[in-house]
Amino acid sequence: MEPVKGRGAVSAADSTRFNLPAREADGDWLDSVADIDGAPRHPATTVTDEHPRTILSFNRSPDIPFDRSINAYRGCEHGCIYCFARPTHAYHDLSPGLDFETKLFAKPDAARLLRETFAKRGYRPAPIAMGTNTDPYQPIEGRYRITRSILELCLEVRHPVTITTKSDRVLRDLDLLSEMAPLGLVEVGVSVTSLDSGLSRLLEPRAASPAKRIAALGRLVEAGVPAHVSIAPVIPAVTDHFMEAILAAAAKEGVRRAMWIMIRLPHEVAPLFREWLEAHFPDRAGKVMATIRDLRGGRDNDPRFFDRMRPSGVWADLFRKRFRLAAGRLGMRSPTMKLDCSAFRPPGAGGQLSLL
Repeated sequence: MEPVKGRGAVSAADSTRFNLPAREADGDWLDSVADIDGAPRHPATTVTDEHPRTILSFNRSPDIPFDRSINAYRGCEHGCIYCFARPTHAYHDLSPGLDFETKLFAKPDAARLLRETFAKRGYRPAPIAMGTNTDPYQPIEGRYRITRSILELCLEVRHPVTITTKSDRVLRDLDLLSEMAPLGLVEVGVSVTSLDSGLSRLLEPRAASPAKRIAALGRLVEAGVPAHVSIAPVIPAVTDHFMEAILAAAAKEGVRRAMWIMIRLPHEVAPLFREWLEAHFPDRAGKVMATIRDLRGGRDNDPRFFDRMRPSGVWADLFRKRFRLAAGRLGMRSPTMKLDCSAFRPPGAGGQLSLL
């Protein structure tokens, strides 16, 4: 199957888990359309406003270091082929493939809904993770500025947040982040998969270039914002050889915290990733998938709690050792993520509204 220029997924990759109807192209019909309209154009990005009743999502997973998160957008135009969030589009009868990166949803009421949540009598603060399913700084943030409105609110009420992104657009909010940092309210992780811009265009076609991400880390550190480099995901035989170089590049910018995450292929991500391998790296597709299965107990993905985020086996031990040795040589530590919840003040506290 031929790659789609400017997109990560090679196909729509329909899902049958939630009764999403399979789309079968009729050859004669396609031939007639091509004769009349010419070759199909590249899929355009569309954005639909979404108005949920709540914005804060809670989880009880033992595998992640936060219990609540916000996703200001659904779908992500960065188009990272490995994104573990792709299957969420299937919940809405949309394709985890091309639909995930072309049919986007924005939540313009996010800050208002969050303010209402903060004002509830029983609310107890804990760091909110941003960038868990979709990147808070994907291109449409430039127009919607939803992430910025959330940060403005969190600064106002002194609520801590963590941010994960693949975009240097995070620097557009450096004024807010610089105010939040000395108050212990923010930690930023910038994900870097390789230092090869050509490979990056294949893996994550609409994300910022690796050089821009490394430079953004330097700007954040310079401004006093706690920031770490996240080598995520590590893909065997595709990106793993960049591990030491990414750490060195980040350390050169003053970054002193780092982490890594092995690729995960839940649900529809596995067939999408195999299609991508066959399209771009047919010479090593078998080797890559064999190594991933070795890391995941013989399966494309291990979904079990306590195991899904912890690869096992000889390859996993090798990657851990490489990371530990390289980070140690550079004086880099694991991210702390220890933020201050003690200064939180509910909206309206101290004003006339609090007397009602």
